[in-house]
Amino acid sequence: MSAASVNHLDLTAPPIVRKISQRSLIVGLVFTVIAIAGAFVFPNGREQFYRGYLLGFMAWLGVALGSMAILMIRHLTGGGWGMVIRRILGAAMRTLPLLALLFIPVILGVHKLYIWAQPLDAIQDAHLREHLEEITKTYLTPSGFVIRAIIYFAIWNLLSFLLSHWSRQTDRPGAPDHTQRFKAVAGPGLILYGFTISFAAIDWVMSLDPSWISTIFGLIVLIGEVLSAMCFAVVVERILVEYKPMSEMLKPDFVHDHGKWMLTFVMVWAYFSFSQWLIIWAGNLPAEITFYLKRLNGGWGYIALVLVLFHFAIPFAMLLSRPFKRDIRKLVWLAVWLMLMRYVDLFWIIEPNFSKTFSLTWADVVVPIAIGGWWLAYFFHNLARLPLLPAYDPSAGEVLEPAHG
Repeated sequence: MSAASVNHLDLTAPPIVRKISQRSLIVGLVFTVIAIAGAFVFPNGREQFYRGYLLGFMAWLGVALGSMAILMIRHLTGGGWGMVIRRILGAAMRTLPLLALLFIPVILGVHKLYIWAQPLDAIQDAHLREHLEEITKTYLTPSGFVIRAIIYFAIWNLLSFLLSHWSRQTDRPGAPDHTQRFKAVAGPGLILYGFTISFAAIDWVMSLDPSWISTIFGLIVLIGEVLSAMCFAVVVERILVEYKPMSEMLKPDFVHDHGKWMLTFVMVWAYFSFSQWLIIWAGNLPAEITFYLKRLNGGWGYIALVLVLFHFAIPFAMLLSRPFKRDIRKLVWLAVWLMLMRYVDLFWIIEPNFSKTFSLTWADVVVPIAIGGWWLAYFFHNLARLPLLPAYDPSAGEVLEPAHG
């Protein structure tokens, strides 16, 4: 791609990006005020607030980390499918400093959320109390919880910094070829991501019920994050495709590839989830089977059925259609739906730890929207700061050449 052919093409984000950022900030402010007020006004408001906060935090963290993972996959494999959404993924990844700050309320609410952080004398179950006496001496301690969280965010932000720093350099003429540097970071980075999110899932979600264990749980969380991220990228590219330069860069082949990635992640999520259920149900061990007993009774079983049908079966059938995957105006609706199903899946995992019967509180809706408002405002701010394509990257021609070669 020559400098002349790049110079005549304006790659800056359209004004709608800044407008959405401003509107998202307003939504974040309004719902934050409502959430804080609800924590003091409603009965058990603080407990409900922290539960809704953990739910919302995990949902939006998944988009950021999943975007970083897909970006590293693209650096290892190449392809125009990843180049056209590279800056979308990068903008989502660069929200990790904000998410590190947003984790502070989880730390403040540790005694409200996690039974292992509460006085052991208050636990009536003798077997659980005996189990916690051992594990709280070695792993599940408030100080260890905070230290490990610092390590997770330090690793994630370091990966984000390196990938973003070299990416910014490709916006200038004569930019060096960082392809090998990207690969050198992306390979180990994906391994680090897999390990850190697995331990983070244990700390932040699985330990809500410290008597339950699952060796595949971290992978279920991981695949849910990359699915959320790909769906989010489809939603954003659908917004941008109405404006230049995305209207000229986004080709049906790229949209088709994004649809295939969605299909892949949906199938892998279903495979991991079914594998966990099959192994635990067949083993029939008291320490494991309680996870599903809680989630198949008291009305929670209907949520499980919704996930089977609307998180896997119906999206799987729709994504088998090649014309459907190539039409961004159709694919975006499924992407939005799957992001909602990701929220429902996290809700089904987290909330039964606190309620034996199905219960949707005000905080489960208000607090995730509040977090999402802040997150989206920062995301679109990041997206507006850089061109929508690193034009002087050696592989930019995969996107630009068909229209401007």
